[in-house]
Amino acid sequence: MTHRHALLALAVAASLTLAGCNRSASPDATTPAASAAPEGETADQFIARVNDEMRTLMPELTASQWLSATYINDDSQLLAAKYNERYLAQLNSWIEQSRKFEGQQMSPETARAINLLKLGASMPPPRNPEHLAELTKIASKMEGTYGAGQYCTGEGEARSCRQLGQLEDVLRSSRDYDAQLDAWQGWHTIAQPMRGDYTRFVELVNEGARDLGFADAGEAWRSGYDMPPAELAAETDRLWGQVKPLYEQLHCYARGRLEARYPGRGTVEGGLLPAHLMGNMWQQDWSNLWDVLQPYPNAGDLDITGALEKNYQVLLNERMVKENALIDSDRRADIAHAAQTDNAKRMNERAQDFYVSLGMPKLPDSYWAKTQFIKPRDRDVVCHASAWDMGGKIDGQPDVRTKMCTKPNEEDFTTIYHELGHVYYYLAYNGRPPLFQSGAHDGFHEAIGDTIVLAMTPKYLQSIGLVGEQQQSQESLVNSQMRMALAKVSFLPFGLMIDRWRWGVFDGSITPDNYNAAWWSLKAQYQGVAPATPRGEAFFDAGAKYHVPGNTPYTRYFLSHVLQFQFYKALCDASGHTGPLYECSFYGNKAAGEKFWAMLEKGNSQPWQQTLKELTGGETMDAAPVLEYFAPLQTWLEQQNEGRSCGWSAPAAAQSPAPAAAAAPVQG
Repeated sequence: MTHRHALLALAVAASLTLAGCNRSASPDATTPAASAAPEGETADQFIARVNDEMRTLMPELTASQWLSATYINDDSQLLAAKYNERYLAQLNSWIEQSRKFEGQQMSPETARAINLLKLGASMPPPRNPEHLAELTKIASKMEGTYGAGQYCTGEGEARSCRQLGQLEDVLRSSRDYDAQLDAWQGWHTIAQPMRGDYTRFVELVNEGARDLGFADAGEAWRSGYDMPPAELAAETDRLWGQVKPLYEQLHCYARGRLEARYPGRGTVEGGLLPAHLMGNMWQQDWSNLWDVLQPYPNAGDLDITGALEKNYQVLLNERMVKENALIDSDRRADIAHAAQTDNAKRMNERAQDFYVSLGMPKLPDSYWAKTQFIKPRDRDVVCHASAWDMGGKIDGQPDVRTKMCTKPNEEDFTTIYHELGHVYYYLAYNGRPPLFQSGAHDGFHEAIGDTIVLAMTPKYLQSIGLVGEQQQSQESLVNSQMRMALAKVSFLPFGLMIDRWRWGVFDGSITPDNYNAAWWSLKAQYQGVAPATPRGEAFFDAGAKYHVPGNTPYTRYFLSHVLQFQFYKALCDASGHTGPLYECSFYGNKAAGEKFWAMLEKGNSQPWQQTLKELTGGETMDAAPVLEYFAPLQTWLEQQNEGRSCGWSAPAAAQSPAPAAAAAPVQG
């Protein structure tokens, strides 16, 4: 996520790649009216004009969203909502203008651009001006609520408050059962106030989807994949069926280790894993449980977090020795903050080095000046990691940024490589018209950086000084495979279930009075996890995950976890790698980099099937490379789990139906 990238996706048209946008339903003294179509304009001229208008709008639109995410207050939320409203009104106008070209002859590029215009909004805008204004206000409010969320205990001088990062630290590092449960429950309290807003939000985006000719917002989302929307649900089911046996083996192994670590409390009834014990607030990444799940403690040093923390301490000590020993606590805090910033920049420089080694350009100077590397000390921000294409240029270079609250740990280190994948995608397709400035589909965008993460083999990590010398043994191989599986395999069912929940919310099969029950039913069904204590409808636990109040479609992340292995295999082949797939690192290989860049440069200018074929030779998403990569681990897990009762029992209510097959949407 995390995957971690979408700039709030408040409304985002394909032209705005990952960024959410903006304002005005009815013109007033401060808001220009939506542009009108010139008389006699052809379809090609229309798309050229839309692209020009988007180039003009994008910098101010994304700036309002950046401000809302990095300076959370009432003023920034107001600006973000109004600019979002303004943009959505303009989007509605463009869509209406495009209708007159239906059935006309036009170039394939123009036909694709018009279709992308209609499909590009993850927050479909209602035509009703009052409802549009209400929608954008709710969207900005929910993101602000999430970003400012904190869990407070005690009263008066004893009152203590912790934000997400601090609560995540507890799950990451503490193995105290009760402390972890308190941190997990504490963060989930921040979502409860959003429940009513989210219910209304769903009504409004469904209205917008119907105005565009879709049955609901879920169908609109599923229509953006160069295939009928009903086929996407079947395709994700097929891919999940390929990888589910591997996940089940990992789940069984983890359950055994947790039961040993927490006797009598390591599982929830039915063989489910306790949500608060998985090292991650949403159980989507189990990497933080390395100390519990590491197969062979003495077979190779893979303590990346320890190395990063040591690097930070060196920086901090260097700065401290330059200061007077009697400096006050405020000055010490300043020095620590500066050291944290320097360390985060060095982590970014290390990630940049991988991309540059492939022949890609260095990041623009403005990236280093504009990026939010760590959490500011003076204000609330949205700490969820994200990559931003601001839509403008600085000194002739694209204005690209990332936003993180970086800490010196393995999770954040790999997240940087992931986010820079988005940034390099932005840079590669920057020369395309705005309507084609997005991924071949949204899963492609998420897979780019994670393809690089797969190439961060133990040998690569050793070469950059983050891990010690690696033993060549079966034990060290299992360790390295487990390290990757705890991030990649553990994520797969989570990547699927979030949109299964939202598709049900959008189509009405999940109603507001069972939001929470349905959420936990799906988590049990797909992930095999459950809360250790009852979670009734007083809670809104879906809202504790950024992408729900932020309205970011999530199937992209599931697809990316399949595609990244396909990309990785293709680039390993291009680099001339021979031997097992899991040993491949194409770091420094210009042939692999050239092939990768050629794919990135295409953006969304052609169907994704064609783009995939140009890189991999095939037009179908396929999880076979996932299974090839993890074959040694799967064999080892099956041996470890022999004689155990694997699998789990999910409540009957968890068995959710797939979205009903539907005809292609009728525009008009």
